[in-house]
Amino acid sequence: MNVYLSLKIHPFYMKPILALLFISPLLFGQAPALTAEQLLEKSITYHDPNGSWATFNGEFTVVMESPSRPVRTTKINLDFPKQLFKSSVESEEVIVTSQWKAGSCTYTYQESTRYSEEIAKKYRLNCERTTKMKNYYSYLYGLPMKLKDEGTLLDPQVMIRSLNGESYWSIKVTYEATVGVDTWYFYFDPTTYQLRHYQFYHDETKNDGEYILLSEEIEIGGIKMPKNRAWYTNQEDNYLGTDYLHQNKL
Repeated sequence: MNVYLSLKIHPFYMKPILALLFISPLLFGQAPALTAEQLLEKSITYHDPNGSWATFNGEFTVVMESPSRPVRTTKINLDFPKQLFKSSVESEEVIVTSQWKAGSCTYTYQESTRYSEEIAKKYRLNCERTTKMKNYYSYLYGLPMKLKDEGTLLDPQVMIRSLNGESYWSIKVTYEATVGVDTWYFYFDPTTYQLRHYQFYHDETKNDGEYILLSEEIEIGGIKMPKNRAWYTNQEDNYLGTDYLHQNKL
């Protein structure tokens, strides 16, 4: 007989054991002795040691692979000094280019500025959509520096949270109503302060939203960016797809 099968634990001792398991990350991991603001500053120093983000001017390509969608390749140009965002999206042999410059937008479809209203509607060639995409790419590839933006609300306490089977130092971030409505958690390496993963909820009580696992790094324009970004749903733990970052050859 397997001796482990014959072991019995009296119910009286179960609560202390369960409590020990629950708090084990706190027992075996050093509790953070710094504030969220201090942790963020250390992470920014890791990712942007020379303070390059404010004047970032760089090009990169994001290849998006998903089980439910065709492969999409997006070439991005961000030039903050010139207030320029440009994206060239290729999917299923269709190329659409969008440019935002100081609030004005221009487009091409299959390298032509002449296209129908149906094409404009199908590919959402409008300035509102382009502005959202500019903000999207600036946010994700500008983390953790973007957490210094106006309207960002950092919970002052640094927590120990687990994600994907590992424990990290974590900070909770919400936003002023005019900026955003989601709740975010950012996970940092407690030794290097590298941003390792992040997670967001539309309504945390419903466990909706997604978590994003980051792996490998690539340096672009002086910024250490995650090379691979895998997306999963919080509730169902469904895999949604992965973004692969590449540096453009100049």
